[in-house]
Amino acid sequence: MVETEERVKKFAKRSLPKEVRTSIKASLAKKAEDLCVLDLRELTSFTDFFIIMQGNSARQNLAIYENIKENLASEKIKPFGIEGLEAAEWILLDYGSFVVHIFSKRAREFYALEKLWADAPRLDY
Repeated sequence: MVETEERVKKFAKRSLPKEVRTSIKASLAKKAEDLCVLDLRELTSFTDFFIIMQGNSARQNLAIYENIKENLASEKIKPFGIEGLEAAEWILLDYGSFVVHIFSKRAREFYALEKLWADAPRLDY
């Protein structure tokens, strides 16, 4: 019980890594909606955080993607992989220690990552 409470306390907006905070700020600057961060450090070995959000159109999703990529590139942080730019229904940017998911509303409801990772501590923006 104490360990779980301690882990949740460590997972706060102020304690997020700088590159995660930069991604969030860049996303919100382009009006990303329903943004949340899931802390996967205790649940998986392939990444530490998911940043999940949605836009209102493919065009907005691409603008969010571009802003994240540009802001992180200015800090010399480049993604290992990018998926989904063609349709822009679900754009995924893999930065290793964190993964950014930019969804359309329909795709977000369909894939329901928050439900799939429901055990993960969550921060909403």
